[in-house]
Amino acid sequence: MNWLVLYARSRQVPLSAAVVAAVALSVWALVDAAPAGAEDRGTTALVLTANVLAAVVGLGGQDAVLDRTAAIRWAPRRAAHVLLIGAAAGAAVLAVQAVGPELASVSVVVRDSAGLAGLAALGAACWGTTYAWALPTGWLAFTMLVPPLGGVQGRVGMWLIQPAGTTAATVTASALLVVGTTLYAAAGPRR
Repeated sequence: MNWLVLYARSRQVPLSAAVVAAVALSVWALVDAAPAGAEDRGTTALVLTANVLAAVVGLGGQDAVLDRTAAIRWAPRRAAHVLLIGAAAGAAVLAVQAVGPELASVSVVVRDSAGLAGLAALGAACWGTTYAWALPTGWLAFTMLVPPLGGVQGRVGMWLIQPAGTTAATVTASALLVVGTTLYAAAGPRR
């Protein structure tokens, strides 16, 4: 076996992919009856968060000491892993939209999946893979449960459900991706 197959298996990528596929199929079955042209950024945020959470378990290996002492450079692999999590989460939603109703625009899906992947990486770097789910889940809960806020603070805090082209939301998601990926790539998951 080559290193990529071994890496994927050690990071539980097949299981994560199966969960992402199950979430996509469930969404396709449940929102198939939605009226055409009605964007649902809340459902999109929920589905993207579920997809990212399915992959969070793979941000840490079976043996943290082995990961830190291996004779390979982990930083590029870790960064690629975070980017692939975001890409897979967004691709699943876009695949559902290709055969069903449009939940959100492509730019919103890309923005939200990137920001959520960065949040998951930040959580893994700060609290380990055991609690990496807390940041994306907490931000989703804040977005869904707190009444809409006004001004720039509202657009930053509610970036998950902002319409396409909202500069504050795009900057927030980009910052979360860059900070989370950089910290996780440099330090790895906390033990």
